[in-house]
Amino acid sequence: MANHNILLVCGSGASSGFMAANIRKAASARGLEWKVTARSESEILNYVEDIDCLMVGPHLESNLGAIEEDCDGYDIKVALLTKEAYSKLNGDLAVDQILEMFGEK
Repeated sequence: MANHNILLVCGSGASSGFMAANIRKAASARGLEWKVTARSESEILNYVEDIDCLMVGPHLESNLGAIEEDCDGYDIKVALLTKEAYSKLNGDLAVDQILEMFGEK
């Protein structure tokens, strides 16, 4: 399985920090060496050249189209983190979702 550089965004970057830590722990427990960074939605363009995966907090669903446009031209998989994973800060569910996006599960 590949190493991934993942950006997780929410409105302010606060709740995504906890989620990112839980994703890192869950990935590490599976032997995956992923870099997971949490930032606010406004910082996406600062990271598009360095990531291969952008996970968006489910509360930003209405902004998903604009977020995907920001990533046009870059080899980045973009998805809404499931509400179940995000509401419970469940890193294992998030890792499963990311693996599925890359066809690694």
